[in-house]
Amino acid sequence: MRHAIPVLSCSLIFSLALHAQEEEGKRKFPPPESLSTDSLISQPGPSFTVSDNDISRSPRIIVYGDQRFTDPTNTKVTSPQARRLLVGKIAEEHPDAVLMNGDVPYSGDVVNDYQVFHDETKIWRDEKLHIYPSLGNHEFHGDPQEALDHWWSAFPYLRNRRWYSTQLGKSIYTIALDSDTSLQAGSNQRKWLSNQLANLPASVRFVFISLHHPPVADFQTHINVSHNPRPNEIELRDYLESVAPTMKAKIVLSAGHIHNYERFSRNGVTYLVSGGGAASPVRVERKPEDLYQNDEFPNYHFVEFTLKGDTLTGKMYRLADPEAEKVTWEVKDTFEIKAK
Repeated sequence: MRHAIPVLSCSLIFSLALHAQEEEGKRKFPPPESLSTDSLISQPGPSFTVSDNDISRSPRIIVYGDQRFTDPTNTKVTSPQARRLLVGKIAEEHPDAVLMNGDVPYSGDVVNDYQVFHDETKIWRDEKLHIYPSLGNHEFHGDPQEALDHWWSAFPYLRNRRWYSTQLGKSIYTIALDSDTSLQAGSNQRKWLSNQLANLPASVRFVFISLHHPPVADFQTHINVSHNPRPNEIELRDYLESVAPTMKAKIVLSAGHIHNYERFSRNGVTYLVSGGGAASPVRVERKPEDLYQNDEFPNYHFVEFTLKGDTLTGKMYRLADPEAEKVTWEVKDTFEIKAK
């Protein structure tokens, strides 16, 4: 017994040293915003086009984020059951497009996380759904360039892009942004975005913008304060609200990062936080500006938009209880946005 303490101490010292070495290794990777964006594809006009003949007469778009596809035995950082149920329900709805607000994998440096995504979303490919993901901070875990290469391998049609756009029929235009690099005035991404919004086809009635970090959210003072809106996205918010009055189309912005649901309307722009794709849920302190005041928890969900005539209707579908024997979906928020 006299030797137990020294042995334990040595073991503890070794463990601490190993942990410190691992943490130091992580710190050696540059942040994703350090990656150059000069050589990316960043052309004017839509990056992709889907004709009216290939979408519904009343187009439907689903937005949601923070799925964290990873080893199904990992139930700490995500709910594999909720993740699979959401994927299945979305396939059942058969939307014309699915906009994913980032954090699709749990760790972008783990190739197997993308394999899990590929396996669990096979039904989407069977249904020939159009999938348009945005980059989140989890996509850049580890070496950011290596992680980005993994994202491009998972979505080969996006290779050499970190932001892109899609014209979905004559009335809808979608824009995916990367909030892990600059959105501020003068940046490559902002120049591209400004050109996109200034040169929208005249027929476009609604522009959907998806990104990971939210420009507008319930400001937290006690929990999850690190996920409050950052200067990068706040400047984007101010820019959008400055150009929205001059546009013929309405802007709907959907973000994630906060694993819950929030909805706001500011100066002609609709903002959603839709981070209920299965990642470990987080409670929010709702402020009066939040147009959704229901505190049911957790909020595993997606939001479906349907365009009929001049009216865009949004519905938030919430998974009542992922562990229940009988799966129940509840429409917990419904709202309308009129075209200009």
